[in-house]
Amino acid sequence: MNEKLEKMLIEDEGLRLMPYRCTANKLTIGVGRNIEERGITEEEAMFLLRNDIYIVMKELGSRLSWFTSAPETVQLVLANMCFNMGASRLMQFKKTLEHLEKGEYLSASLEMLNSKWAVQVGKRAARLSKLIKDLA
Repeated sequence: MNEKLEKMLIEDEGLRLMPYRCTANKLTIGVGRNIEERGITEEEAMFLLRNDIYIVMKELGSRLSWFTSAPETVQLVLANMCFNMGASRLMQFKKTLEHLEKGEYLSASLEMLNSKWAVQVGKRAARLSKLIKDLA
């Protein structure tokens, strides 16, 4: 019965992978999920997070040939930054990435703080920069 109901609801509600406003002007996603009033469960949030982490790690591995052989701390910091700003913006941190690839962690940590991103995210940037600095 659940499969039949799924098919019926997809036919009636539609399947939209990006947020939209429904006919009642409520922010909606998926198959009629009113996220303004219903939101998502913690389990759903963790599912989305794990999926996003997988995507970020795959992107970094394909864009940076040295990423998977970098120290775990470097991988964690870059994944955190990529999650926050997206891969395209992260790739603009050319000096930081060059220093990380060469193992020049003090220089990389300073470059991280010399950015608009660092101003925008404040404590997050300071914490991530310190993790890199501590590798030096």
